Amino acid sequence: MAKTLFDKVWAAHTVRELPNGMTQLLIGTHLIHEVTSPQAFGMLRDLGLKVLYPNRTFATVDHIVPTDEREEPFSDSLADAMIKELRKNCADNGIKFFDLSSGQQGIVHIVGPEQGITQPGTTIACGDSHTSTHGAFGAIAFGIGTSQVRDVLATQTIALHKPKVRRINVDGKLSPGVYAKDVILHIIRMLGVNGGLGYAYEYGGTTFDAFTQEERMTVCNMSIEGGARVGYVNPDQTTFDYLRGRPYAPSGGEFDAAVARWKAFASDADCVYGDTVNFKASDVAPTVTWGINPGQAVFIDEKIPAPADLPEKDRSTAEEAYAHMKLRPGAPIKGTRIDVAFLGSCTNGRISDLQEVARHIKGKKVKSGVKAIVVPGSQGVAAVAESMGLAEIFREAGFEWRGAGCSMCLAMNPDKLIGDQLCASSSNRNFKGRQGSPTGRTVLMSPLMVAAAALTGEISDARETFGIR
Repeated sequence: MAKTLFDKVWAAHTVRELPNGMTQLLIGTHLIHEVTSPQAFGMLRDLGLKVLYPNRTFATVDHIVPTDEREEPFSDSLADAMIKELRKNCADNGIKFFDLSSGQQGIVHIVGPEQGITQPGTTIACGDSHTSTHGAFGAIAFGIGTSQVRDVLATQTIALHKPKVRRINVDGKLSPGVYAKDVILHIIRMLGVNGGLGYAYEYGGTTFDAFTQEERMTVCNMSIEGGARVGYVNPDQTTFDYLRGRPYAPSGGEFDAAVARWKAFASDADCVYGDTVNFKASDVAPTVTWGINPGQAVFIDEKIPAPADLPEKDRSTAEEAYAHMKLRPGAPIKGTRIDVAFLGSCTNGRISDLQEVARHIKGKKVKSGVKAIVVPGSQGVAAVAESMGLAEIFREAGFEWRGAGCSMCLAMNPDKLIGDQLCASSSNRNFKGRQGSPTGRTVLMSPLMVAAAALTGEISDARETFGIR
């Protein structure tokens, strides 16, 4: 019987069906960081339990680390306590920790892939909602809560309800100046922030076939923002080429054997999906959010919608968004003044993101009065960028070049908005207070659109700013 990748991976990792209808699922790889793991380790100690398979858990520090001053002890006493606790828990349990001094530290969803820990046909769990990123490799990757982190540490399993699978096809070639970030913002806008509830999203079509591995990661990263439990892309030669030679990937003859195994997990050509949605790449334009969830978005040349133009169920949230964002229905989003430009996050903090921006901003300057920061997603990304001269290009343009971390994506560190500042951000969430100030305002967009906003001081069409045709 033909099956989807999701069905194959789920079946391969099923321990048993539980009486309540849930599945006890083996978690092949567990990723942890400093925020959701301390309590889980504490629960284990209270229960007198140890980590069952420490070799299947990998740790890094990302959410709370300062990106400007890295010296310890951190000025934030809570952040300092959290990194010390993570070090202790990893040392006590024999868990591999990519610490600040390792040269491999970074955002968990960037470190996993670049180390080759993320592999096709596996189940991956992490106490972070954007774990869906790893689905770009043909893995089934879940964000989990602290009690589930405890369960994985103690048993290497969790209990889950099995979602249905929705196939999302995007076909054709994207127009110049349109990126993977625009694709996922468009999908969320069209299907809604709750449209994926009860589903796993399988992304495909000729657009995804042509995407790089890092572009696929950007889309899968934001699956959770559309309500989907996971998002994934079937593994192919692009996936295998990316993984070859990575530290934790198989090597030599073992790699070739692994590829044969990984290929078998791909969805069968004649499999049946719970639902199928089709998009044309040519219909996607540079997209920016105007509200307080990622589904409240428009193309750069569109106007902010009026309540009457929205479905009735979305109108109250829209009214709340207008008030918070201080934007007027019917007004163009283009030309809205910004205060801060943030380039980074697990969505768009990879080397390809930095390369694309650097080649366009070289010789240009950030607008006076705009605070612009670049935060590489990992120390590995930073090292490559610096060796290529990208860091210097950013500095000369007026961007601050920072150390690796989550930074202003969620502001559990010193990188925060002040008052009602408006930030052009390459991150994944524009919720109220997400960037550290309860009145701060966030507009999501692609990295190059962030750069265009930084240079012009307002939300701009990067195609016009950089002469892209």
